[in-house]
Amino acid sequence: MVKTVNVGLIMPIAAIDNCSEGHWLEVKSIISESLISNDKYQFETKIVSESDSIGLIHKRIVQGIYNSDIVICDVSCKNPNVMFELGMRLAFDKPTVIIKDDKTTFSYDTSVIEHIEYPRDLRFTKIVEFKENLLKKVIATYEDSTTDPNHSPFLKSFGQFKVAKLEETEVAPFDLIFDKLSELQSDISSLKKLNNIVKPRRYSLKMDVRNAINEAIDEYMKNLSPDSRLEPDNLTNFVIDYLKNRSTPAYSLPKQLLAEEIWNILDERRASLFS
Repeated sequence: MVKTVNVGLIMPIAAIDNCSEGHWLEVKSIISESLISNDKYQFETKIVSESDSIGLIHKRIVQGIYNSDIVICDVSCKNPNVMFELGMRLAFDKPTVIIKDDKTTFSYDTSVIEHIEYPRDLRFTKIVEFKENLLKKVIATYEDSTTDPNHSPFLKSFGQFKVAKLEETEVAPFDLIFDKLSELQSDISSLKKLNNIVKPRRYSLKMDVRNAINEAIDEYMKNLSPDSRLEPDNLTNFVIDYLKNRSTPAYSLPKQLLAEEIWNILDERRASLFS
C-alpha cells in the first residue's frame, strides 16, 4: 500500500539577493519534481503557509511547520522569515532536510546539519544530480524518523532537551463553530477593505486606482534610459513604492494583483499604438 507523506516547504517566495520571485517559483517546481511518487510513497508537497481552509496565516504557518511529516527548508539567501521558521521546526525536533544554493554560506548554528546544495543559476546537469540526492535524502530521513525512536535532526547534538509541542485542546462543537465564525468574520473584514479599491463582482481595479498605476508607470519610464531593459520586478516594486509614498490605497493590494494589472495596462498601451 502506498503511504502518503506530507512534505512542508519552508523557502523564500519574494525577491531577495538578486533572486526574483520567478526564480523561487522555479526552485519550488524543482523540489516538487524531485519527490517522484513511487510504489512506496506518494509525496504531497506544499508551502507550510498553504492550507485548504481559511484562517490566520500565522496560525497556518505554525501548524504547517508542526504537522508536516517532513520539512524541506531552503536557506538560500538566509531569508529572515525562513531562518525563523527553520528554528521553529528544529525546536519541534521533527524530520527536516536543509537545502541551499552554492552562493549562500553556511550559518554557524545549523552548520552541524547536512545541507544539500544546488546551483543558484539552476544549471540543468547539476539540477538533475540535486533532484536525485534530494529524493534519497527525504526518503532516508523520513524512514529513519519512523523507525528510530531516538531520531533527532538537531537537538541530539547538544544534549537532552524537552521537545516543544503544540497543545491540542478538545472543545465543544459550538465553541469550535464560534471560533471558525470569528476567523471568517476577520476574513470578511479584510475583503471589505479590499472592496474599497476593487470593483464589485469583478477583480479589476477602479478607474482612480488604475490612473494612479498609470502615473507610476509613466514616472518609471521617464527614468528608464533608451537602452535599458524593462525588469518586471523593478517596475512592480517601483509602482508599489510610488503608490505608498502618495498614500494611494492601491499599494496595499496583493503584489501579484498589482503586477498583473501593471502588465494589463502595458498590453493596452501596446495595443493602442497599433490600432
